[in-house]
Amino acid sequence: MKILLISPPTISAIKNIIGTTGPPLGLAYLASMVRDEHDVKIVDSLAEDYTYSDVERIIREYDPDVVGITSTTSMMPDAYEVAKIAKMHNENVKVIMGGPHVTFVPKRTFEECPYIDFIIRGEGELTFKELIDALEKGKDTSKILGLSINLGGKVRDNPPRPLIKDIDTIPIPSYDLLPMEKYRVDGVRFGTIMTSRGCPFNCVFCSSSLQFGRRWRGHSDSRVIEELRILHDDYKIREIEFLDDTFTLNRSRAIRIAERIREEGLDISWSASSRVDLFTDEVAQAMKSGGCHTVYFGIESGSQRILDFIGKRITPEQSIAAVRKAKKHGLKALGSFIIGFPDETREEVEKTIKFSRRVGVEYAQFTIATPYPGTRLWYYALSKNLILTFNWRKYTTLDPVMKLKNFSSREIKKMLLKAYICFYLNPSYLIKDIISRKGFIFKKAISRIVKIIKENFQSPSHGLSIL
Repeated sequence: MKILLISPPTISAIKNIIGTTGPPLGLAYLASMVRDEHDVKIVDSLAEDYTYSDVERIIREYDPDVVGITSTTSMMPDAYEVAKIAKMHNENVKVIMGGPHVTFVPKRTFEECPYIDFIIRGEGELTFKELIDALEKGKDTSKILGLSINLGGKVRDNPPRPLIKDIDTIPIPSYDLLPMEKYRVDGVRFGTIMTSRGCPFNCVFCSSSLQFGRRWRGHSDSRVIEELRILHDDYKIREIEFLDDTFTLNRSRAIRIAERIREEGLDISWSASSRVDLFTDEVAQAMKSGGCHTVYFGIESGSQRILDFIGKRITPEQSIAAVRKAKKHGLKALGSFIIGFPDETREEVEKTIKFSRRVGVEYAQFTIATPYPGTRLWYYALSKNLILTFNWRKYTTLDPVMKLKNFSSREIKKMLLKAYICFYLNPSYLIKDIISRKGFIFKKAISRIVKIIKENFQSPSHGLSIL
């Protein structure tokens, strides 16, 4: 069969700011599962700057038997449009969707977009392969685990599929089907790799442990090096982002991978994530020696009460200690901070903004708490009638979509802007940045702040009296 896998055209705040986006690895994994038996094509609309018209043209020219669409929550309207385009071209084409959003709201998805035939829930590779085999041979799909089926007016949710125990059995993503030359930042080509799946933690805002399970599963060291070698040798990539939820969850493995990168002579620099309570001097030293330049910490809040609500199971003191270890070994730290939880007070938001500077990170990412489908925050917000909109395009983490006890939507947006201004326009930060990086980060921060101002504070009456 001819299978077309599509990441739909959409508006991306990330691409607008840094000029690029990361490759859709999920589609590349699916392609690898079936390309030996079928003709597979991947379309990364965002990387290629494709419009709906471009996608329509590709569908018309390729004339697929199956269209698979991936989508984050904010991309759902675009995914629906692609599904409609596919069916308008050929009413008999089978349209499949996957990803964290549709995994948790299959019934709502079918209601919102009747052009979708199947939803693959959770970890998708085996379900996708079985579905493609069934469609080719005209077999019954009602027994395929992890599949939801649109029966026209009602939905059949087949039982969930067990997690893949040995993820080394999943083929390496089909990087050759992606426009690898398009993934660049300031002219530097970069690649992404996921070396493990699953997360044993249960943060209120995160769906990863639900999508990929609470049991952590890692690729073998050799498999990781093999994939890095492909990116390095075949695509001349020298910058890598490890996409694992927590790269250092298995600390001995993280150390081994870092050591193997150095021993193999892989000329790459890279970044990865760690929980602050799992970051040790030994891990930091190994990561630095292996070419790591930045470690990503989910610090989230300066308020212990909010950290407890999140279920983060860390303390602000642990965050300070982890950042110090990173600096001690020559690593830069990027801290993630979230504001706008349902009953968070103004004092707690201010505390987080101040803590973002005190904790010592070089870079800070601020977002507004967003109840993505399937998360504990989603069910909390539903139970308390806090959801303001089901317009999925608003689910960007930059737009408030929940009622808050102590802030209006406009007020929490202003606090988000204040967080960025207070961090990146801090005089001590600017002096350090100008000296060490000739203002590179400053310029990036200014572009982001200006964009937020333009989008959210265009009215002169809004003013900027937030400092």
